[in-house]
Amino acid sequence: QVQLAESGGGLVQAGGSLRLSCAASGATFSNYAMGWFRQVPGKEREFVARISQSGAITTYADSVKGRFATSRNNAENTMSLQMNSLKPEDTAVYYCAAARLRYRGSDTNGYGYWGQGTQVTVSS
Repeated sequence: QVQLAESGGGLVQAGGSLRLSCAASGATFSNYAMGWFRQVPGKEREFVARISQSGAITTYADSVKGRFATSRNNAENTMSLQMNSLKPEDTAVYYCAAARLRYRGSDTNGYGYWGQGTQVTVSS
């Protein structure tokens, strides 16, 4: 089993930047594709970004493309999400997740392990 823990959330003004981190333990991190999701109260959890096991392939939601970048360090069992040019609509709880084996998509059902989430608030 994979245990995940996010950190780095906080309050930032619109146009600012934040860097989220996800620390993994309990399993071979490099075996798992990883994802970032976010959720606001009353709405479904939505896909933000995905990174392949090696880190060579990344995928982003259209809403964050060009502003967010995810990366991973398999030697340190960590993943990060660099968020630039933040907008108030980026305000949400952000989660990191490990994909089920062989799953290549962005649906939440394809991810079997989740962190506890970290709040990101962007003020206008």
